Amino acid sequence: MNRLAPKMSRLVPATLLALACALFASVPIAAWADSAWPARPVRLIVPFPPGGGSDAVGRLIGQKLAEQLGQQVIIDNRAGAGGSLGTEAAVRAAPDGYTMVLASTSEIAINPSLYSHLGYDTVKDLVPVALVATTPMVLIVNMDLPVKSVPELIALARAKPGELNVASAGIGTISHLSGEMLRSMSNLSWTHVPYRGTSPALSDLVGGQVQLMFLPPPPAIALVKGNHARLIAVSGKTRAPGLPDTPTVAESGLPDYNVDNWYGIFMPVGTPQAVVARMADEVARALKVPDTVGMLASQGAAPGAMSTPQFSDYVKAEVAKWSKVVKSSGAKAE
Repeated sequence: MNRLAPKMSRLVPATLLALACALFASVPIAAWADSAWPARPVRLIVPFPPGGGSDAVGRLIGQKLAEQLGQQVIIDNRAGAGGSLGTEAAVRAAPDGYTMVLASTSEIAINPSLYSHLGYDTVKDLVPVALVATTPMVLIVNMDLPVKSVPELIALARAKPGELNVASAGIGTISHLSGEMLRSMSNLSWTHVPYRGTSPALSDLVGGQVQLMFLPPPPAIALVKGNHARLIAVSGKTRAPGLPDTPTVAESGLPDYNVDNWYGIFMPVGTPQAVVARMADEVARALKVPDTVGMLASQGAAPGAMSTPQFSDYVKAEVAKWSKVVKSSGAKAE
């Protein structure tokens, strides 16, 4: 009997271990994973360099989420290919709830039609979690251009076909395509002049080499306040909160015109639904904090106000809308 005791002592733990494994296996992985989430820092990919609009929004929401989750939110700037490289990095990440991306109109809705070999499908490979912020583009013109409204601009462009030079921050950017949408809807002919970024384009607009441009509010407003450019319209469906006296393009004679540059949180397909729901709730909570609203307003942005299903439908509609605009413009990524 004593000779068998050592063998039995080894068998009993082994039996218990097997029983424990069987019980553990019967519990869905998502159930125990979600209950502990987040158990370590979460990575937020921002697909552009530090210092730009995406980075500012990403760092703001990242800070708020870190405070609420009790875990560090690491900002990972992955610039390149118009935001596509960083977005693809999120697509390829493990769907465990520890990687998300702050993607915008460009990466999600424009790039699929702009790039012939995009490494991801924005609808199939990413889960829309929450709309973080929206900001309109604003239309400014050179001070010497004799127009003060969209109808006057359209009339001038028709009177002088091909003579107006329209600046943009680059081919296929939302700056470019906002102008292209206006041109197409109004059946105009003008010359698109792409620049490598907003700053050189604005220098030439002030100097008169180009006559008009769509761009985000902060740099435009700075020029307008200095009497270096004239603001004639905003691109959204409603007037911008910080620019109540500036009409929209839609109310200026083109009711179907609507352009918003938006930012949203996305996660890789396969991320547990409970994690997606928790993150959506945390983003909604962060967007109700007064200083969050104030910081977004300083960027010319308004906090998002959509449920996850609404945001998912919105993304699909945006992909379809911008596909038509890109094809109409003939733009291709360089």
